[in-house]
Parts: sequence; C-alpha cells; structure tokens
Amino acid sequence: MKNQPDISMCLPAPFAPTEHRLGLYPVVDSLTWIERLLEAGVRTLQLRIKDQTDEQVEKEIQSAIALGRQYHARVFINDYWRLAIKHQAYGVHLGQEDLASADLNAIQQAGLRLGISTHDQVELARAKSLRPSYIALGHIFPTTTKKMPSSPQGLDALKQQVASTAEYPTVAIGGISLERVPDVVATGVGGVALVSAITQAQDWRQATARLLYLVEGKIAEGKIAEEQDRGLLC
Repeated sequence: MKNQPDISMCLPAPFAPTEHRLGLYPVVDSLTWIERLLEAGVRTLQLRIKDQTDEQVEKEIQSAIALGRQYHARVFINDYWRLAIKHQAYGVHLGQEDLASADLNAIQQAGLRLGISTHDQVELARAKSLRPSYIALGHIFPTTTKKMPSSPQGLDALKQQVASTAEYPTVAIGGISLERVPDVVATGVGGVALVSAITQAQDWRQATARLLYLVEGKIAEGKIAEEQDRGLLC
C-alpha cells in the first residue's frame, strides 16, 4: 500500500494565535471610542474607519495601535492591512470581499493575527482553509449598522457553527443588542462583537460595564457593588 500524502503539508501556515475566548468585542469607527473603551476595561476591539482621508486614517490607526500596546489589549484593524503591518498592529480583520485583494502571506509573515468574517457555510469553509486566528460568524440578527446581502442566521445556526468550529476562536456579530447577549453567549461562542449597543446607548459607560459582566462575567474596574447599588445588575 502506497504511503498517503501528508495533508498538513498542503495547508497554508496558520496565522498567529489569539485568545480562544475573545470576550466582549466592540467594533468602533474612531480613536475616541478606542480610548474610551480601553479606559472602561475592554481588552478586545476593532477599529473600522469610514469616510476619512488617507492621512487621517493612518494617524488614527497608528494611535489606536499605540493605545492597544499601552493597555495590553487586542486591537484589530479592519481592512487597512498595509497600515496594520506598517505600524505593527496586534491583528487585522478582513471581510470576504477583502480576501482576494489582501496579501495574506504578508500579514501572516508579519506576525499579525487575522480575523475573517463569514455569513454562511461556504464562507465558513473558506475561512477555515486559510487557518486564521479567529472566525466571525454573522450576521446573527437583522442589523442597520451595515448593509448586508445575506439573511440573518439566527441563534440555532450560530450554535451549530460554533460546535463545528471548535478548533478556532469564534465571534458572533450582527444586530446583537444588550438584551440578546445572554442568548448569544449561551451558544458557546467565545466572543461577542457589537456596535450600537455601546455607541448608541444612553449611558455608554453603564452599557459597557453591563456587557462586560454578561459576556466575561465581570464588571470593569471591579465596581460590582457600586453597580448593584445603582440597579445595574438585575
């Protein structure tokens, strides 16, 4: 019987690993929000910049990366992989539409972590074949933050995808409100990405503290008693 080829020899090199449970993962569009949330105790974030000049983009990315180092946090840069490499970011996040144009080898060789968005089983299989640092599963619920060509997957599909992707850190994203977080966490997913639940909250500090508790089992800065007195934990 002939020896079978070693399949592992055909696989691309894996990207640098990250925490298996990334926890609360806000996706924000400005350096201001990066700084606010780092100060509030968040340790995994994504900077997704829109509608700025090239000069502004680079300045914000460079500053966000520096803040991430200062707080020992995981700051992922959305899309701008060249600038992420240039300024030695912790990681990059790419959508499916970005995979064809990005130099994945350059990202991998620079030691950056890579997160990839997925919206169905086909995209999930494609993401796994690239051996990223984590995989984002979405969108779970209807969302107005970003125009989506696909339909919401729902909690049942999320649970199945988490179970079939146990070898990778997973992050749920898309339409996740504060009220929906407990059901999302119950699927076993290791990270919860959200936007408006924080940035559009009446009290973003209170919302962030509550979300940290729900997702990671803690309240930022150890203010559990204070938040209980204020009726935050109910």
